[in-house]
Amino acid sequence: MMHADFYIPTHLFFGENALNKGKDMLTAAGRHAMLVTGKQSARKSGALADVTALLKDAAITYTVFDGITENPPLLTCFEAGRLAAKEGAQFVIGIGGGSPLDAAKAIAAFAANPSLSPEDIFDDKKRINPALPIFAVPTTAGTGSEVNNYSVLTLPSGLQKKTFKAPDSWPRAAFVDPRYTATMSNDTTLSTALDAFAHAMESYLSPRSTLFSENAALFAAREIFDVISALPTTYDAEMRARLALAATAGGMAISVTGTGFPHPLGYSLTLLDGIPHGRACAVFAGDYITYNEKSESGRARIANFAAAIGAKPAVLKAFLPGVAGVSLSMTDDEIAQHVELIAGAKNYANSPYVISKEEIFEIYRAHFKTK
Repeated sequence: MMHADFYIPTHLFFGENALNKGKDMLTAAGRHAMLVTGKQSARKSGALADVTALLKDAAITYTVFDGITENPPLLTCFEAGRLAAKEGAQFVIGIGGGSPLDAAKAIAAFAANPSLSPEDIFDDKKRINPALPIFAVPTTAGTGSEVNNYSVLTLPSGLQKKTFKAPDSWPRAAFVDPRYTATMSNDTTLSTALDAFAHAMESYLSPRSTLFSENAALFAAREIFDVISALPTTYDAEMRARLALAATAGGMAISVTGTGFPHPLGYSLTLLDGIPHGRACAVFAGDYITYNEKSESGRARIANFAAAIGAKPAVLKAFLPGVAGVSLSMTDDEIAQHVELIAGAKNYANSPYVISKEEIFEIYRAHFKTK
């Protein structure tokens, strides 16, 4: 039975000068903005300068918080939310990769609910007030955070992630200008593309998939695979535009379905070993295909997905982990640490074949066991 339920409240403005296309929506949000960025990409790409120029022209004041790091810490978002409330921010603009965009969603919730403790953000009953309006200006082409309501936060231990998700954590508008991705290195461009491809493949195989999410996922996968399978030494403007739109489509797809097991398996590699998120997910792409081929429905879905992008499943199994280029060695104790860290993730159930904890051990041993 085909499902076709769909809802996405984010207004997407795509292409060159996307900010100008949607500036009326942005400037109508309030008179003081909180700008959430990391240390480099928002400035280096020119996105921060474009946003602040637009705000100045509209006589809107703003506060810049540029303390967001990769895998945004919950406590950093909490402190930024308190600052936003103190400064009287009326809306929040996330500028950067997935980390600033995810952080902006949490900061908007904390700013509107200044009495919350950090962990309270995950409790729907304690978030009494609606989050401040959120806007997103991505400078990478990977996470799709600009068109979903997920905010993946690192807990105070530094060893676990938890997803904050609320009906009011959708960006009201996303301004996707591929020019802002031009300053990404080739390595970062590939890693973020692999993240977006993982979104597409995991969404397409999800039991929650709908007519809309499947088409968004297939569009994203075709575009990304066509670009990265050529192994370009440089990414021209056309490639970057294709990847930017594909990443946004992938974000739309997972807004419906969520992700599958490569994501939690990859989280351990990111948190414990510093492997970039997209590459960490791609390590397990072959395993994702292999295990889902154990079920009849999964085998059929994989065949359809591969055919739609013009690649055989065996090619995907080899190419995606290969291009990720991750080489690690672990003892049994280190493997156990990695597996325990992600043992409770909900993503495992979101696939035609649901892997067991022992199978997770097997996957890690196959990739990383010290000989």
